[in-house]
Amino acid sequence: MPKEFRYRGYTLEELQKMNIEEFAKLVKARVRRHLKRGLTERQRKLLEKIKKNPGKFVKTHDRDMIILPQMVGATIGVYNGKEFVPIKILPEMIGRRLGEFVPTTKKVEHSAPGVGASKSTKHIAVK
Repeated sequence: MPKEFRYRGYTLEELQKMNIEEFAKLVKARVRRHLKRGLTERQRKLLEKIKKNPGKFVKTHDRDMIILPQMVGATIGVYNGKEFVPIKILPEMIGRRLGEFVPTTKKVEHSAPGVGASKSTKHIAVK
């Protein structure tokens, strides 16, 4: 039997019933400061879209949006600088930022040296 999710002693249902001010009292100081200053217009619109269409894919550029309990279960496309990467919001993500789950850089994978490469750079180590 899977363990029931709890965040600072509250179940997901209790967290979803809270307003933003009550939820802000539970999170860490940096996130609390962000929430107490209020959501931006862009963040309010994103939250509205998620509430209206809970199962629908919503795109956003707002990587610094704090994941709120009302967002759990939604699929959000977060922009990484090139494309919208879909992430499914899980209860364990509450209190973190959207951008934490979508890296902006990839691991560099080099292939063989190109045309015009010098003899010293054409050498490939044999392992």
